[in-house]
Amino acid sequence: MLLAGDIGGTKSILALYPDDGDARTPLIQQRYPSRDFSSLTRLLDAFLAEHDAIIDAACLAVAGPVVAGKAEATNLSWVVTEQGLRARLGDIPVRLVNDLQATAYAIPALTPDDLHTLHSGEPEPQGALAVIAPGTGLGEAYLVWDGGAYRAYASEGGHTDFAPRNELEIALLRFLMRRMDHVSYERVCSGVGIPNLYAFLKDSGYAPEPPWLTQQLLQADDPTPVIVTAALKHAPPCPLCAAALDLFIAILGAEAGNLALKALSTGGVYVAGGIPPRILDALSHGPFMQNFIRKGRFADRLVRMPVHVVLNPNTALIGAARYGFDLLRGMISS
Repeated sequence: MLLAGDIGGTKSILALYPDDGDARTPLIQQRYPSRDFSSLTRLLDAFLAEHDAIIDAACLAVAGPVVAGKAEATNLSWVVTEQGLRARLGDIPVRLVNDLQATAYAIPALTPDDLHTLHSGEPEPQGALAVIAPGTGLGEAYLVWDGGAYRAYASEGGHTDFAPRNELEIALLRFLMRRMDHVSYERVCSGVGIPNLYAFLKDSGYAPEPPWLTQQLLQADDPTPVIVTAALKHAPPCPLCAAALDLFIAILGAEAGNLALKALSTGGVYVAGGIPPRILDALSHGPFMQNFIRKGRFADRLVRMPVHVVLNPNTALIGAARYGFDLLRGMISS
């Protein structure tokens, strides 16, 4: 039996697969609120208490950098090690991977039904692929062709310096620099970033905050869904929330273009994570593609790159399972 997991800052998904199965069809899959547990070991204890199984290999995707078998979850206080997992699961092959590396590992296995195309472009066969994923945080990864298959690589590109491109974004940077030591793309382009955009626009006097919204924000544990809902589903839309979402989409498009240039992703760009499927219409008709392509002398190259939104919410889990099957079958050393 293979144990695979997608361990995120907001939610964690654990699943069991038969050793002769495939990554898209777990026998058992269960979702947990990550913050209900003090550690990954406690989460595993809860899962395995409900689903008794003999585990032969495990691969867990963690939202944070993985170095020498150790992961520190970026938006959780968890420290996870392969050694600790082996102690809990027995002397079996165990691998920790970055959650965006797992997401990237799943990209070649996705079907057309898993994707929504924002821009068809002109993909080059076996060209590099880029993955950008705004969820609780902002993840980035890329894939390169090694002559026989795509290999996925993690990065921490979401924590690079935010680079404003116009007067509004320069004002945003100044606003945030007064409030934090380092303004990264994650601070303005993720679930934790959207409230920062909202606070900036509210502080700048862009529009007044409606009393009904003030009440909802006061009652919310997480302001991001409130802001997004008020921008897209409230009738009429809240101007302040709509402006915050437009700014988010513009910055996401620009950073996706930055990543596409750095990886030279002539095979395509994949926009994954929890937020994009929820704002699909706004991504399709908003400023995303305009800002993706606007790269001066390289605009012609960007316009040839396909851009897809990943709709499958289990993409990181699929990637972790694919990696785990390779581990189980000896295709990757343990």
